[in-house]
Amino acid sequence: MLVTLLGTGTSSGVPLIGCSCEVCRSLDYRDKRLRVSVYLEVNGHHFVIDTGPDFRQQILQEGIDQLDAVIFTHQHKDHTAGLDDVRAFNFLQQRDMPVYGRAEVLEQLHREFEYVFAEHRYPGIPRLQLHEITNMPFEVKGVTFVPIDVLHHKLPVFGFRVENFAYLTDVNHIPESEQAKLKGLDILVLGALQRDQHISHYSLDQALNMVERLQPKMTYFTHLSHKMGKHSEVEKELPPTIRLGYDGLRLKL
Repeated sequence: MLVTLLGTGTSSGVPLIGCSCEVCRSLDYRDKRLRVSVYLEVNGHHFVIDTGPDFRQQILQEGIDQLDAVIFTHQHKDHTAGLDDVRAFNFLQQRDMPVYGRAEVLEQLHREFEYVFAEHRYPGIPRLQLHEITNMPFEVKGVTFVPIDVLHHKLPVFGFRVENFAYLTDVNHIPESEQAKLKGLDILVLGALQRDQHISHYSLDQALNMVERLQPKMTYFTHLSHKMGKHSEVEKELPPTIRLGYDGLRLKL
């Protein structure tokens, strides 16, 4: 199994144009973060979790030319806005793109991408097959995805476990019943927005406390705002089994 972090940034706390903070001025490529998304290669099959506004750029940067399905964590635009660009995979693969999400996500896609589902569609628009998921394991191409039902303030959001890897981005609460699904992980990718507390995201300290509870072998933080600080400096504060993620990071399980 190969995991590629396509984006590790966020629209929350994004600096204004002309911001002169040390992160925005950093020459370290690890401080240049696109919106969160992850690419999974499992048993010869290829999946993306979330297609944010930077989806096309991420796919081009990583040279991704195969995609078997798109899986959504939730319906916020910074996680769905790039869905139109799956049309390139429709053309390359000559098939509709399976898309998985809870009912509220699929309803949002119908509203935001109404032209995709119109009775009379013009040529070249994305071709999608929508599949509703609930808090039950589901299979795509023989690969089992286990949803992790968490809260993003008051909004229900899914994280996902695949084998001994788990991915949770927009989260500030994981119920104990769902924490049980996250035991025995080799790698956990977990959202940690900034140092200060936030209404809908884990802070750095809160994320560290959750990692202590879950005890994965290795953890990478994602959904990082510029308020977290420079990559090289933050990592000096972290234990060896916890690192900051960065765009393009590849993890092999």
